[in-house]
Amino acid sequence: MSARIVPLRLDGFEQLPKHARRCVFWEVDPATVGDRQHLSDPEFEKEAWLSMVMLEWGSCGQLAVTGPQTRPTTAGYAFYAPPGVVPRARLFPTAPVSADAILLTSLGVEPGHESDGLPHSIIASVVTELVRRGVRALEAFGRTSEALELCGGSVPDPLRPGGLSTVRHSEAADVLGECTIEQCMIDVNFLKDVGFTVVAPHQHFPRLRMELDSGIGWKAEVEAALERLLESVHVPQPAGAGPVVGAGL
Repeated sequence: MSARIVPLRLDGFEQLPKHARRCVFWEVDPATVGDRQHLSDPEFEKEAWLSMVMLEWGSCGQLAVTGPQTRPTTAGYAFYAPPGVVPRARLFPTAPVSADAILLTSLGVEPGHESDGLPHSIIASVVTELVRRGVRALEAFGRTSEALELCGGSVPDPLRPGGLSTVRHSEAADVLGECTIEQCMIDVNFLKDVGFTVVAPHQHFPRLRMELDSGIGWKAEVEAALERLLESVHVPQPAGAGPVVGAGL
């Protein structure tokens, strides 16, 4: 069954997959974590953050849902917001996010939906929504394969106030519950594939950008990018081909 993509609403929190409800990698200010072993209620923290952003700025997520409208099942999601309300964003070595950009923080697809082009469809919906709202650019911090290779040891990870620190990946998970670089950040190669370009290189966490608006309407580049995204969804995969590579999966 094909998925339909809808904006995240205030009453849609329970529709999110478990990890998306509990992941607070981007939303919790590291300074508020301090020396605590873990957050007592990450779902509360995430819902409070989403409610704050949606009330002040508008919808900050897109959901891919299947099934009847009365009981939909979420197959994928994306979150995005002004960088000023994303505490983690300022700690990256390639920060700050450009003043004219919205930050794409997370993109996830549930098991069984990775190979049907759903990540591309979700990004296309994000772009369409932001262009409609007059946003000039979309940026994201990508994670490289080098960052993932270090996940079993000391990982450069922006988890503490004061800049980028080196902590063990397992320690990061202990503090922020289910949050990990692999699950909560988007793969840099996927971002490039859907039209982002690197504007601030880094071995582990480059910052990428997609231009959306020139001030007088849609750019030809955006129209072309959307066409490529939609074509990638509908082009049949050859027999024996592997799954489409998604984001932080």
